[in-house]
Amino acid sequence: MELRVIGLNFLYAILGVVLMFVSYRLIDILTPSVDFQAELKNGNVAVAIFIAALFLAIAIIIGGALN
Repeated sequence: MELRVIGLNFLYAILGVVLMFVSYRLIDILTPSVDFQAELKNGNVAVAIFIAALFLAIAIIIGGALN
């Protein structure tokens, strides 16, 4: 296995995590009336599903861009 391939995989993984964080923060900024952290602590399942769907969508987009 080439060291270059391993390095690129780590780079893509870091890029994916950064893009997921940025997208979460962007949605948090665009919806100021919803406090996601407080809703999650209160056990709001709808907010948890929304955030999971957001992360899955970003992962699919990143995965498609890498191919």
